[in-house]
Amino acid sequence: MVSYEYVLGGVLASLLASVFFMIITSTFAAKKKAQAFNTNPGFVTMPQNGAFRPEMGEKSTDVVIVGAGVAGAALAYTLAKDGRRVHVIERDLSEPDRIVGELLQPGGYLKLIELGLEDCANESIDAQKVFGYALYKDGKDTKLSYPLEHYSSDVAGRSFHNGRFIQRMREKAATLPNVKLEQGTVTTLIEEKGTIKGVIYKNKAGEEFRTYAPLTIVCDGCFSNLRKSLSAPKVESPSCFVGLVLENCELPYANHGHVILGDPSPILFYPISSTEVRCLVDIPGTKVPSVANGEMAKYLKTVVAPQVPPQLYNAFIAAIDKGNIRSMQNKSMAANPLPTPGAILLGDSFNMRHPLTGGGMTVALSDIVLLRDLLRPLRDLNDAPALCNYLESFYTLRKPVSSTINTLAGALYKVFCASPDPARQEMREACFGYLSLGGICSYGPVSLLSGLNPRPLHLFLHFFAVAIYGVGRLMLPFPSPQRMWLGARLISSASGIIFPIIKGEGVRQMFFPETVPAYYRSPPVH
Repeated sequence: MVSYEYVLGGVLASLLASVFFMIITSTFAAKKKAQAFNTNPGFVTMPQNGAFRPEMGEKSTDVVIVGAGVAGAALAYTLAKDGRRVHVIERDLSEPDRIVGELLQPGGYLKLIELGLEDCANESIDAQKVFGYALYKDGKDTKLSYPLEHYSSDVAGRSFHNGRFIQRMREKAATLPNVKLEQGTVTTLIEEKGTIKGVIYKNKAGEEFRTYAPLTIVCDGCFSNLRKSLSAPKVESPSCFVGLVLENCELPYANHGHVILGDPSPILFYPISSTEVRCLVDIPGTKVPSVANGEMAKYLKTVVAPQVPPQLYNAFIAAIDKGNIRSMQNKSMAANPLPTPGAILLGDSFNMRHPLTGGGMTVALSDIVLLRDLLRPLRDLNDAPALCNYLESFYTLRKPVSSTINTLAGALYKVFCASPDPARQEMREACFGYLSLGGICSYGPVSLLSGLNPRPLHLFLHFFAVAIYGVGRLMLPFPSPQRMWLGARLISSASGIIFPIIKGEGVRQMFFPETVPAYYRSPPVH
């Protein structure tokens, strides 16, 4: 029996060693690929400030941007700084008040620096630095730190009031002379012979206008009424977030997000100012208890409160009693563009993922950096068909970042939710145990979540390393037929979670982007 256990232990150790070897070797391969990619003639980086900077005229616009949220405001500033004449139309220019979009991962903050917008997420809006996560399960906890050792001291995650962040970016964009920021509601895209020429919109007074530009960028958020014209969306609604603000309390781990693997689903805490902590309670499905008749308060006090860390319990109850309880539907939507001359989608109108991991703004800002670099070599945007063909490369080049964050968000949400299925329960236990091991088992997944390591292969390997770790836990100290069957079901369950998400993202674009013809496309030459 003893020798049999040694053999079994050796097999499991070999499997784990193989996985880690693949992770390490793929890291070195990715570095070489990145060096080669930087010399790719299809991806041209021009000087930081474009040499051409025409003045903004009333009838001369290079780009129309629909929406001035995180994506629209950042894009307006970025393109205008490069000399484009930009007309931004936003439905409501007052400060937004949302319960999501409040946590920017370190990878997103690096993109913010690259865009010159890092001063929009600093002390001026009482933004808080975030250095990692604390994970709680069944009375146990583990700290997961971002791997920031090789970055400057300013680089970290940032958490803040979403509306303050957006207003700062809008203000900064509006200071540029070639930006026209206008409040209005875009109703229709102007199309001529299959090419988008501009938009029809109603201004604040309800008057209808038309504005024309060679390029229209639609980034009007998760409730976009224009996305169906430019994509074939399949929107899923996995759960709802119920939001509270806890006041004057201290988190168990300062400057960290806190994730409680609760029942039935995760509970989140993170700072949004020096005196406030955001709490988001996930409720699976599309319906939540009523706030008006007191059902929500009862649910939060009886079901959720007992699972909250003791240090936050009193503040949590006080927030419920205060009564400012809000909810929103979480949405997930893989990018499925219909390339259309003269227009492109961006932000949540284009691609969404479960907000559990706080990756949405990182994806949007990464997309903006990429689109900026693709457009920089082009003085003239008027050849719509050629520009459309060229910008098809955008959908492939964005995949390392977007598919890593999207897949991780969808997979983690399913793993973190409680389930009556024993295989799913084991997967949840294995995930917590794997992350608690430290070393590469901790900083590997956290570097993926933070946007610092946008490599889909690493995500795939870590995910199945968790599954193998879970099987190993079941097999020791000795396997039984029942445990072996549960181990097989665990692997099957893990496959059932991640493979549909990968299929939605696109296997070829995720793992083999070099085989996509658009990957090699160079800028149109006039």
